[in-house]
Amino acid sequence: MYEAYWGLSEKPFENTADPKFLYYSHQHEEAFTRLTYAISEQKGAAVLTGIFGCGKTVIAQAVLASLSKGKYETAFVINPQLSGAELLREILYDLGIKDNLPTQKTDILHRLSELLHNNMDDGKQTVVIVDEAHLIEDKLIFEELRLLLNFQYKNKFLLTLILLGQPELKEKINNIKQFAQRVAIKYHLSGLSETETNEYINHRLKVAGAGKLIFDDRSLKLIYEQSGGIPRRINQICDMALLTGFGLHSEMIDEKIILETVKDLEG
Repeated sequence: MYEAYWGLSEKPFENTADPKFLYYSHQHEEAFTRLTYAISEQKGAAVLTGIFGCGKTVIAQAVLASLSKGKYETAFVINPQLSGAELLREILYDLGIKDNLPTQKTDILHRLSELLHNNMDDGKQTVVIVDEAHLIEDKLIFEELRLLLNFQYKNKFLLTLILLGQPELKEKINNIKQFAQRVAIKYHLSGLSETETNEYINHRLKVAGAGKLIFDDRSLKLIYEQSGGIPRRINQICDMALLTGFGLHSEMIDEKIILETVKDLEG
């Protein structure tokens, strides 16, 4: 709606995981590196935590997109609020077993074992990512996930399990010692710094085709202060600010527009 007015080819601040808009702060680079290392070295399990909207899912999807095609089989579970057997079946389904899915846990595990060994024989590694893992309330579900790490061959894990979640996931895992001992890689994402927030905004504008400055310095500072450097919140503020500025026929986004936008977003 406002794209042509601001000289943009598309909306720059959609809250979707579009890899071309991915901005790598130091933290995001580190998270990407650690998850990639966990996969390439078959480390068993890795955990990436951070508050809502900080970029965990985007990073995980970027990692998957970077993997060599034909060398990996991957599953991305977005709803972990299932029973143990249901979660294992969901993983099987995501890994490509869509017909005649077993219903009994022992049969599911046998099918998973067969699949993992077949992948290994084909020269493929298996990667399973569970998003929103902090929503798992039942300790037995973590036990089911731990069982996946029992699939090994010659001291190598047959799959890499990556859990994504909000900060409380760390405590949940630490309270389950047998599972915690299998986690080789841990990393926590915080909000962007003020400088990174400015770079993030300008990066997304550039990708969207901006040929001029759109946000003035004071507006950028205020966006950082109001968003806490959380990408999802930054996107919300910037998107609505561009819409407001369009409606006001503004030449640039200034402090006044950001204050009005934040007020509107807070209801």
